[in-house]
Amino acid sequence: MWRTRFSKNEHDLNRFALGAYFNTTGVMVNGHVRQRPLILGYAKFNGAGGFDPNFPSRMINRVFECADRCVWNGENKVLFRRVLPRGQVPDFFLVVARPDVTGRLLMGSEVWRSDDTWLLAFSEDGQRQEAMLLMPAHAWIRSVLGTFVLEPRSTPWIATLRLQDCATAAR
Repeated sequence: MWRTRFSKNEHDLNRFALGAYFNTTGVMVNGHVRQRPLILGYAKFNGAGGFDPNFPSRMINRVFECADRCVWNGENKVLFRRVLPRGQVPDFFLVVARPDVTGRLLMGSEVWRSDDTWLLAFSEDGQRQEAMLLMPAHAWIRSVLGTFVLEPRSTPWIATLRLQDCATAAR
């Protein structure tokens, strides 16, 4: 789910170009994507940092310089300051997990994610879930299907969640 914030100064010519764009989790409820946060958090992008809201898909597989992640007013936050030149290797990947790909996450169990994985946001409604995570390469999450490991591809700025261990889900 996307939210925006712009300057309140109606005479500012850069009002929209320099806006702030917030992405968080959401799930389908009665045909509409709704935020049903169990863990509230946002990834913030700025127009001044190279984010183009008209083409958000162009930001996929790009590496950003980010501020330190934080919790502010009970919300998890990370600021994506600026897009880095192509070819940079990220420290963390922004990963979204949904039941149609990973199965239902084993939230609440002690070992549902690796210690180096940070849960940015989590929405849930009935059987529908969406989790937004910051994960380093080779970190893992567990679901009813098993353990998914984040594996870098041949280009080090792209990674994929791969089901590694189906037997873990039965434990």
